[in-house]
Amino acid sequence: MAIAAKILGDQVGSSAPVFLAFLAVHIVAGLTAVITGAIAGLTRKGGRRHVRSGRLFYRAITVVFVTATALAIMRWREDYHLFIIGAVAFAAATIGYQHRIRRRAGDTGHIVGMGVGYVAMLTAFYVDNGPHLPLWDRLPPLTFWFLPTAIGMPIITRAVLAARKHSSRAASSARASADGAARASND
Repeated sequence: MAIAAKILGDQVGSSAPVFLAFLAVHIVAGLTAVITGAIAGLTRKGGRRHVRSGRLFYRAITVVFVTATALAIMRWREDYHLFIIGAVAFAAATIGYQHRIRRRAGDTGHIVGMGVGYVAMLTAFYVDNGPHLPLWDRLPPLTFWFLPTAIGMPIITRAVLAARKHSSRAASSARASADGAARASND
Protein backbone atom coordinates (compact mmCIF):
# COMPACT_ATOMS: atom_id res chain seq x y z
CA MET A 1 0.00 0.00 0.00
CA ALA A 2 2.84 2.39 0.81
CA ILE A 3 4.35 1.66 -2.61
CA ALA A 4 1.10 2.73 -4.33
CA ALA A 5 1.06 5.97 -2.35
CA LYS A 6 4.69 6.65 -3.34
CA ILE A 7 3.98 5.99 -7.02
CA LEU A 8 0.53 7.54 -7.28
CA GLY A 9 0.77 10.14 -4.51
CA ASP A 10 -1.54 10.70 -1.59
CA GLN A 11 -4.53 11.32 -3.86
CA VAL A 12 -5.27 7.64 -4.41
CA GLY A 13 -8.88 7.11 -3.34
CA SER A 14 -8.24 3.93 -1.41
CA SER A 15 -5.43 1.58 -0.52
CA ALA A 16 -7.65 -1.52 -0.81
CA PRO A 17 -6.04 -4.09 -3.13
CA VAL A 18 -9.20 -4.48 -5.24
CA PHE A 19 -9.44 -0.70 -5.70
CA LEU A 20 -5.77 -0.48 -6.67
CA ALA A 21 -6.15 -3.37 -9.14
CA PHE A 22 -9.07 -1.64 -10.88
CA LEU A 23 -7.16 1.65 -10.78
CA ALA A 24 -4.11 0.08 -12.45
CA VAL A 25 -6.21 -1.29 -15.31
CA HIS A 26 -8.07 2.04 -15.51
CA ILE A 27 -4.82 4.00 -15.85
CA VAL A 28 -3.41 1.74 -18.58
CA ALA A 29 -6.70 1.83 -20.50
CA GLY A 30 -6.91 5.61 -20.08
CA LEU A 31 -3.41 6.16 -21.44
CA THR A 32 -4.19 3.81 -24.33
CA ALA A 33 -7.39 5.74 -25.09
CA VAL A 34 -5.61 9.11 -24.99
CA ILE A 35 -2.86 7.94 -27.35
CA THR A 36 -5.00 5.96 -29.80
CA GLY A 37 -7.70 8.65 -29.85
CA ALA A 38 -5.10 11.28 -30.72
CA ILE A 39 -3.62 9.08 -33.45
CA ALA A 40 -7.07 8.45 -34.95
CA GLY A 41 -7.85 12.16 -34.86
CA LEU A 42 -4.57 13.16 -36.50
CA THR A 43 -4.31 10.56 -39.26
CA ARG A 44 -5.93 10.36 -42.68
CA LYS A 45 -9.57 9.45 -42.30
CA GLY A 46 -10.41 5.99 -43.59
CA GLY A 47 -6.77 4.96 -43.72
CA ARG A 48 -5.55 1.80 -42.05
CA ARG A 49 -3.85 3.66 -39.19
CA HIS A 50 -7.00 5.75 -38.52
CA VAL A 51 -9.27 2.71 -38.49
CA ARG A 52 -6.94 0.63 -36.32
CA SER A 53 -6.39 3.47 -33.85
CA GLY A 54 -10.11 4.25 -33.73
CA ARG A 55 -10.95 0.64 -32.90
CA LEU A 56 -8.30 0.57 -30.17
CA PHE A 57 -9.60 3.87 -28.81
CA TYR A 58 -13.12 2.46 -28.59
CA ARG A 59 -11.94 -0.71 -26.86
CA ALA A 60 -9.82 1.32 -24.44
CA ILE A 61 -12.61 3.76 -23.61
CA THR A 62 -14.89 0.78 -22.98
CA VAL A 63 -12.39 -0.56 -20.42
CA VAL A 64 -12.03 2.95 -18.95
CA PHE A 65 -15.80 3.13 -18.47
CA VAL A 66 -16.06 -0.35 -16.94
CA THR A 67 -13.22 0.32 -14.50
CA ALA A 68 -14.48 3.84 -13.74
CA THR A 69 -17.85 2.33 -12.90
CA ALA A 70 -16.23 -0.15 -10.50
CA LEU A 71 -14.08 2.57 -8.92
CA ALA A 72 -17.05 4.92 -8.55
CA ILE A 73 -19.16 2.20 -6.93
CA MET A 74 -16.39 1.66 -4.36
CA ARG A 75 -16.32 5.39 -3.56
CA TRP A 76 -19.73 6.58 -4.73
CA ARG A 77 -20.00 9.74 -2.61
CA GLU A 78 -16.65 11.04 -3.78
CA ASP A 79 -16.72 9.80 -7.39
CA TYR A 80 -20.31 9.59 -8.68
CA HIS A 81 -19.68 12.62 -10.91
CA LEU A 82 -16.80 10.74 -12.57
CA PHE A 83 -19.18 7.87 -13.32
CA ILE A 84 -21.57 10.34 -15.01
CA ILE A 85 -18.79 11.85 -17.13
CA GLY A 86 -17.57 8.34 -17.98
CA ALA A 87 -21.08 7.33 -19.05
CA VAL A 88 -21.26 10.37 -21.33
CA ALA A 89 -17.83 9.55 -22.80
CA PHE A 90 -18.73 5.92 -23.41
CA ALA A 91 -22.19 6.70 -24.82
CA ALA A 92 -20.81 9.33 -27.20
CA ALA A 93 -17.97 7.06 -28.37
CA THR A 94 -20.46 4.21 -28.86
CA ILE A 95 -22.68 6.42 -31.02
CA GLY A 96 -19.65 7.48 -33.08
CA TYR A 97 -18.38 3.93 -33.40
CA GLN A 98 -21.78 2.51 -34.35
CA HIS A 99 -22.26 5.29 -36.87
CA ARG A 100 -19.19 4.11 -38.72
CA ILE A 101 -19.79 0.37 -38.23
CA ARG A 102 -23.30 0.64 -39.66
CA ARG A 103 -21.92 2.71 -42.54
CA ARG A 104 -24.44 5.49 -42.11
CA ALA A 105 -24.18 8.30 -44.61
CA GLY A 106 -21.93 11.22 -43.72
CA ASP A 107 -19.20 11.56 -41.16
CA THR A 108 -20.90 13.95 -38.73
CA GLY A 109 -22.23 11.31 -36.33
CA HIS A 110 -18.91 9.49 -36.29
CA ILE A 111 -16.77 12.59 -35.80
CA VAL A 112 -19.02 14.15 -33.16
CA GLY A 113 -19.50 10.90 -31.25
CA MET A 114 -15.86 9.93 -31.10
CA GLY A 115 -14.77 13.53 -30.50
CA VAL A 116 -17.21 14.10 -27.64
CA GLY A 117 -16.16 10.76 -26.14
CA TYR A 118 -12.53 11.87 -26.21
CA VAL A 119 -13.30 15.31 -24.74
CA ALA A 120 -15.46 13.83 -21.98
CA MET A 121 -12.71 11.35 -21.11
CA LEU A 122 -10.19 14.20 -20.80
CA THR A 123 -12.68 16.19 -18.73
CA ALA A 124 -13.00 13.33 -16.25
CA PHE A 125 -9.22 13.07 -16.05
CA TYR A 126 -8.75 16.78 -15.36
CA VAL A 127 -11.65 17.00 -12.90
CA ASP A 128 -10.15 14.12 -10.93
CA ASN A 129 -6.43 14.85 -11.33
CA GLY A 130 -6.09 18.51 -12.30
CA PRO A 131 -6.03 19.84 -8.73
CA HIS A 132 -3.02 17.58 -8.03
CA LEU A 133 -0.97 18.30 -11.17
CA PRO A 134 1.88 20.82 -11.16
CA LEU A 135 0.80 24.17 -12.63
CA TRP A 136 -2.73 22.86 -13.14
CA ASP A 137 -3.18 23.03 -9.37
CA ARG A 138 -3.12 26.84 -9.71
CA LEU A 139 -6.14 26.96 -12.01
CA PRO A 140 -9.67 27.57 -10.75
CA PRO A 141 -11.65 24.32 -10.33
CA LEU A 142 -14.17 25.19 -13.07
CA THR A 143 -11.27 25.17 -15.53
CA PHE A 144 -11.04 21.39 -15.22
CA TRP A 145 -14.72 21.07 -16.15
CA PHE A 146 -14.74 23.41 -19.14
CA LEU A 147 -11.25 23.68 -20.65
CA PRO A 148 -11.33 20.32 -22.51
CA THR A 149 -14.65 21.29 -24.07
CA ALA A 150 -13.46 24.81 -24.92
CA ILE A 151 -10.49 23.31 -26.76
CA GLY A 152 -12.18 20.21 -28.16
CA MET A 153 -15.42 21.60 -29.58
CA PRO A 154 -13.78 23.96 -32.10
CA ILE A 155 -11.59 21.06 -33.25
CA ILE A 156 -14.62 18.78 -33.63
CA THR A 157 -16.53 21.52 -35.48
CA ARG A 158 -13.60 22.07 -37.84
CA ALA A 159 -13.37 18.32 -38.52
CA VAL A 160 -17.11 18.10 -39.27
CA LEU A 161 -16.95 21.08 -41.64
CA ALA A 162 -13.88 19.65 -43.39
CA ALA A 163 -15.61 16.27 -43.78
CA ARG A 164 -18.73 17.91 -45.20
CA LYS A 165 -16.63 19.98 -47.62
CA HIS A 166 -14.78 16.86 -48.74
CA SER A 167 -18.04 14.93 -49.09
CA SER A 168 -19.62 17.78 -51.07
CA ARG A 169 -16.61 17.91 -53.41
CA ALA A 170 -16.71 14.15 -53.91
CA ALA A 171 -20.45 14.26 -54.67
CA SER A 172 -19.96 17.09 -57.17
CA SER A 173 -17.14 15.20 -58.86
CA ALA A 174 -19.28 12.05 -59.06
CA ARG A 175 -22.18 14.01 -60.56
CA ALA A 176 -19.85 15.61 -63.10
CA SER A 177 -18.49 12.20 -64.07
CA ALA A 178 -21.98 10.77 -64.40
CA ASP A 179 -23.12 13.74 -66.49
CA GLY A 180 -20.06 13.39 -68.73
CA ALA A 181 -20.70 9.67 -69.18
CA ALA A 182 -24.36 10.33 -69.98
CA ARG A 183 -23.44 12.94 -72.61
CA ALA A 184 -20.84 10.64 -74.14
CA SER A 185 -23.37 7.82 -74.47
CA ASN A 186 -25.93 10.18 -76.05
CA ASP A 187 -23.47 11.26 -78.72
